Amino acid sequence: MYIVMVSAECAPVAKAGGLGDFIQGLGRELTIQGHEVTIVLPKYDVLRTSFIQNLQPVYRDLWVPFYDRRIPCTVESGDVDGLRCLFIEPHSPQGFFRRGRIYGEPDDMDRFALFCRAVLEYFLMTGQHPNVIHCNDWQTGLLPVLLYEIYERLGMNRTRVCYSLHNVGYQGQTDPHVLQMNGLEVTRLLTADRLQDPSNPQLLNLMKGGIVFSNFVTTVSPQYAWEIQHTQQGMGLQPLLRQYDQKFGGVLNGIDDATWNPATDPLITSRYTADDLRRKAANKTALRRRLNLASGLKPIVAVVSRLDRQKGVELIRHAIDYVLAENCQFVLLGSALDPAIDAEFQQAKCDKLGNPNCHLELGYDEELAHLIYASADMILIPSVYEPCGLTQMIAMKYGCVPIVRRVGGLADTVFDANYSDKPFEERNGYVFDELTPAGLESALKRAIGLWFHHPDHFRQLRLNGMRTDNSWRRPSQHYLDIYHHICRDLPA
Repeated sequence: MYIVMVSAECAPVAKAGGLGDFIQGLGRELTIQGHEVTIVLPKYDVLRTSFIQNLQPVYRDLWVPFYDRRIPCTVESGDVDGLRCLFIEPHSPQGFFRRGRIYGEPDDMDRFALFCRAVLEYFLMTGQHPNVIHCNDWQTGLLPVLLYEIYERLGMNRTRVCYSLHNVGYQGQTDPHVLQMNGLEVTRLLTADRLQDPSNPQLLNLMKGGIVFSNFVTTVSPQYAWEIQHTQQGMGLQPLLRQYDQKFGGVLNGIDDATWNPATDPLITSRYTADDLRRKAANKTALRRRLNLASGLKPIVAVVSRLDRQKGVELIRHAIDYVLAENCQFVLLGSALDPAIDAEFQQAKCDKLGNPNCHLELGYDEELAHLIYASADMILIPSVYEPCGLTQMIAMKYGCVPIVRRVGGLADTVFDANYSDKPFEERNGYVFDELTPAGLESALKRAIGLWFHHPDHFRQLRLNGMRTDNSWRRPSQHYLDIYHHICRDLPA
């Protein structure tokens, strides 16, 4: 099967969050299984080009319609970690992807709308016909609209679209000019049953367009699929997702075993497996030395996270003092885009400066993240909502016990040591429900108490998590089933 994955991100060359890991992990697993996979990305000026091999032009003069003119684009091909990637670079005065970052520009809607058009124009001009184009999040929501409104009648009638929602908190609401710039009819598409935004009828909603026009819609965990259909987490899309229930489902993400594996990880001090877990201790010693933490018989509770409201920053801040009062150590690695949140954690860092049991690293450091997973005893994820979450899966792989709020993919992957109805060998962490300090403390207290008073049981929780299969093997098969389902009526 020929599968094209279109995305704003792909780890490690262009990563701002979990979407990049999704594209890399699923793409690599599908490739391993023998399918032809191509990843298509914008050519940002911030691409980590050191990870790209054999980068070379494959189409020098791709003229992409833009309002009443055409923008010349170059398409380059390169290999990224065993994946074939195409990079599209528009050459225009706007410098669409030469902004020094992936997201956050005032004209993001225009940038990614042009990207969607360029993707389809490339496949039309080269005569390639993917079986499936797998689109992701609002940035590629216009692609299925363009495919079925324009490109199908130009000859691209042998391609189907799978569309994945990674976070419906960001839907791509914008002015109808995005339709005009792509030659699409505003009056026909800016309607309640097509692209009109549910909360503002003057705006179009790119994610809604992707849902309406694609052949199948997925999201990144079964629990999140239910939540965005039936609770306020749908952010206004609940009726639409219920309307298209027959083509909607949740597929739990996986993690990339080649990147996240304590047995082979080159970024940690001491490699280990579930059979020689004692070697994990050398990583804790190394982390303490690196962060100037005291040695001693006490657990490390860690947070590795973006610092924003979705991630439960108020509870993270509360946890710092609670963990220290419980005779534990606290390590945080994360950064905030919101100035108010950043100021709060900068102040917390100043308050804890020199504390031998606490270190707050405000930024992102890939090597340090690996070492924290390999060192920590527990990882805290008190999310307000969490479509899937990779942090808890990575932590379990490294023998780090997750403490999570029961939402989204966290509920699908973490099973409480005391209260789950799973057999004990499948229990792997601690879960709480209430988005309050008391709710958080109820789980933290049980986890910390087990570490101090029942170390053998705590060790078993570690092993349960390490032996859980959170790889891409099963999810990739679910996606293949979806691809085959939507391609069953393709013309010969």
